[in-house]
Amino acid sequence: MPKSSLIEVPVEFEPEFVRGLRKIFEEMVVFNQVIGLKISSITPARVEGRIAMKPELIGHFSFNRLHGGVISAALDAMAGLAVMAAIGARHMDEAPMQRLHRFGKLSTIDLRVDYLRPAIGGHFDVSASVVRLGSRVASTHMEFFGADRKLLATGAAAYIVS
Repeated sequence: MPKSSLIEVPVEFEPEFVRGLRKIFEEMVVFNQVIGLKISSITPARVEGRIAMKPELIGHFSFNRLHGGVISAALDAMAGLAVMAAIGARHMDEAPMQRLHRFGKLSTIDLRVDYLRPAIGGHFDVSASVVRLGSRVASTHMEFFGADRKLLATGAAAYIVS
């Protein structure tokens, strides 16, 4: 996995900032609620989340396989969260609530997903990191794992940030 070159000095987010990102991601983005995507970890360099399998997410009924659209949406959502974290880390001189208002223009402009294995299991873990955060565009790398930690899909995406 590519290492993020964003943060040279370790940065730790304030609990208020993490709670704010969690609220945006888990409560205000309703589609994330629909697929059941929950944040496990937020750091300036990497974010992690989890999806519990449920019948509404089945893409192939014979095999109880997760729908590919859920995988794609989860990778996209987590990469967007990684960009939010990276922007937050870049502006640590601002108050947490001020940093949380910087995400209004964040939008996906390119998304690529490579499906490597069928997604079958009780839960799935997804992670994302920012490869480059520019003044207008951010590039990301994402991974989607099964409960057994086998890599099921990878992704790369670009986001407009200004």
